[in-house]
Amino acid sequence: MQAHEQLPSAEEAALAKLCSQELAAILETKAEVQTLSVQDKSGETHSVNMPVSALRMLVDVLTELGEGNAVKLVPIHAELTTQEAADLLNVSRPTLIKLLDDGEIPFHRSGNRRKVRFADLRQYQETLEKNRLNALDELSALDQELGLGY
Repeated sequence: MQAHEQLPSAEEAALAKLCSQELAAILETKAEVQTLSVQDKSGETHSVNMPVSALRMLVDVLTELGEGNAVKLVPIHAELTTQEAADLLNVSRPTLIKLLDDGEIPFHRSGNRRKVRFADLRQYQETLEKNRLNALDELSALDQELGLGY
């Protein structure tokens, strides 16, 4: 798992935004593979065949960089430390430990350390989002029922 913690400079963000827009236009085609041309350090041009799925991911990364965000790629089958999992959920490590101890997120032990699968973390996030949307729907229905006009 690679992390690039540094935020992009203003110039990098502007270039990333432009690149994401140009690549997004390419993805409008029906092709499953696209050929890109890149230059090596000596200036020689090479053609690279890339699956469109990889280009979509690249567009997502460039879009985030274009908005000035740092990006971290996590393989779906990755096992995370409790600190990495807490960082991805944007909670403190003690809060994450409580979620683990309460059975909210599955984990296993590797020696004396807890490991959390990224897929389980994503499932927890999706469940949380679903619950939030359900609560909003209930509040909206109650608002309509009571005629509060919000």
